Amino acid sequence: MLKAIVTGATHGMGKAIAEKLLSGGFSVAVCARNKATLEALQNEWKEKYPGAVIIAQSIDLSVQSEAEAFADAVLSAFGEVDVLVNNAGMFAAGSITKSPGENLEKMMALNLYAAYHLIRKIAPSMKARQKGHIFNTCSIAAIEPHPGSGIYSITKYAMLGLTENLRAELKPYGVKVTAICPGSTNTSSWDGEDFDNSKLMQASDITEMLWSSLSLSPQANVDRIVMRPVKD
Repeated sequence: MLKAIVTGATHGMGKAIAEKLLSGGFSVAVCARNKATLEALQNEWKEKYPGAVIIAQSIDLSVQSEAEAFADAVLSAFGEVDVLVNNAGMFAAGSITKSPGENLEKMMALNLYAAYHLIRKIAPSMKARQKGHIFNTCSIAAIEPHPGSGIYSITKYAMLGLTENLRAELKPYGVKVTAICPGSTNTSSWDGEDFDNSKLMQASDITEMLWSSLSLSPQANVDRIVMRPVKD
């Protein structure tokens, strides 16, 4: 049975991705800060996917020691990880000159450093096996400026830089690396916003593209998945 880690998997795109992998026969490890939400989700998935092994840990990925301990626990339980989906992240609107100074540090910790620490733990075993696929959620804000959310955009540019450098490092070992760069998607991030949801993409749109990337031959890699709403 194939095994995957999906971060930020209790809602939105992360949850949709984890459920797609579970339905495709994967065992899955997830983490979140809200223990009650995580336990409820784990119980739901155990009933729906009885053949899968589901690991769920309540941790704060923005803390290096907790991120590394989670990776160690998953490797100990699974033995190996076939797919790593770094999806956890946070968003705070605001320009570079007007946002609170701590916003950059907070978003960097979760939007970039969390993925970096997991990759450093998980990628070596993929290299040794010459097999595996890492997906990093980068956002459309990683490839073009977003003046109303400049700090967030900076963190996603950094995540894309990590992704592309990682791909270059792992390519000789047969390990695939894909950047997921979606535009506005219908997730809980839009809750309370005055916005026409009919203009948003669905989380399932992203999961289908991820699954298609996983289904390619070993010789093919999708470097970037760039998706935008039709009415954007």
